[in-house]
Amino acid sequence: MLPHLRRPRRNPHDREILRLAVPAFGALVAEPLFLLTDSAIIGHLGTAPLGGLGVAAQLLNTLVYLCVFLAYGTTAGVARQVGAGDLRAAVKQGIDGMWLAAGLGLALIAVGVPLTAPLVDLFGASPTVAPYAETYLRISLFGIPGMLVILAGTGVLRGLQDTRTPLYVAVGGFTVNLLLNVLFVLGLGWGIAGSAWGTVIAQTGSAAVYVAVVLRAARRHGAPVRPDGRGVRTAATAAVSLLLRTAALRVVLVVGTSIAARMGDAEIAAYQVGFLVWTLLAFALDALAIAGQAITGRYLGAADRAGARAATRRMIGWGVAGGVVFGLGVLLVRPFLPALFTQDPAVRDLLLLSLVIVALMQPIAGVVFVLDGILIGAGDGTYLARTTVLATLVFLPAALLAYRTGAGLGGLWLAIGLWMAARLVTLGLRARGDAWLVTGAVR
Repeated sequence: MLPHLRRPRRNPHDREILRLAVPAFGALVAEPLFLLTDSAIIGHLGTAPLGGLGVAAQLLNTLVYLCVFLAYGTTAGVARQVGAGDLRAAVKQGIDGMWLAAGLGLALIAVGVPLTAPLVDLFGASPTVAPYAETYLRISLFGIPGMLVILAGTGVLRGLQDTRTPLYVAVGGFTVNLLLNVLFVLGLGWGIAGSAWGTVIAQTGSAAVYVAVVLRAARRHGAPVRPDGRGVRTAATAAVSLLLRTAALRVVLVVGTSIAARMGDAEIAAYQVGFLVWTLLAFALDALAIAGQAITGRYLGAADRAGARAATRRMIGWGVAGGVVFGLGVLLVRPFLPALFTQDPAVRDLLLLSLVIVALMQPIAGVVFVLDGILIGAGDGTYLARTTVLATLVFLPAALLAYRTGAGLGGLWLAIGLWMAARLVTLGLRARGDAWLVTGAVR
């Protein structure tokens, strides 16, 4: 093996990084299995129900994606208190985040249920597909409070340096979801409504597990469980920057799909498969980012700037190494992968080109994901929001240029590569400086 491709030499941070990152990766992969299970079962009911699930799932995924700040913000805040040695305050801050999640979930039910039909119409669902999408969405909205509590509860446990429990809960929730969907859809014949109810029950049950685990921690450390208005407001204020960052990321995903669809049927088909590969690799790299959130927050909470620096350097090394390995892996399977998805020569050729660019971007992605997690852990949300918006503004004209000039799908992927490069530059410059190294139990 070439020296520069070897895994980084062991150092004191390796065990901690892997202890947090490996279970986090398992939990990240387990979560999308909810939708895959629903799709596999609903697919047996026909094309229209499956299409309805697709429309409703896009709406729900967007909603949950935008609320991921509940996990990230809570992780950073709790980890700081852990580093400062105040476990009571750490658990209390986590509980405030969970109360915020529950309140947001109830508000989204109140707003979303009356708007179900207009929301489905925004996606241009056909008259055949729309009723199924509305049914699934209207029912699934009742699982939103549970979904958001899961996000916040996951953040609490990650901040407490525990990524194993979220993995166990995710696997358990997936198993319950699978069994309930089989029972309700195939056994009782409830159709797409049965699938929605199965998912709602599984999500709510998983949220209840998180509540029980956090309540037990509250009893152990003497933390109050009633909502603290000031604490909830603080959590909400800290979430604004992360929400803006996440929204800017979502713009890139939506615009990329929209432009690929306008290029042609072969282009959108190849783009979707390429994006699936990108997403799978992103889950693995995001596990390192999650470890970065928890570790950085703890070191800064303990006022250990040198430790935060050292851990950052080591995590960047893991990000580069992971990116190189993933990139080589994509190139290795590239000749065989298109045959698993399509027999169309045009789609195959476009996918072969896309996978080369996806592979080349992996080392950059490894560093970007890690630095993003580290700065989230440091509570540097304002900088992340500004620079993510800036990177998105770099991407948009590049993607439009690729479309207007006929550069095709390769041009679109290069625009995404430019977006990642912009993020690498802005995050790298921040990490080299000292402004993000703010110590203390509260930033």
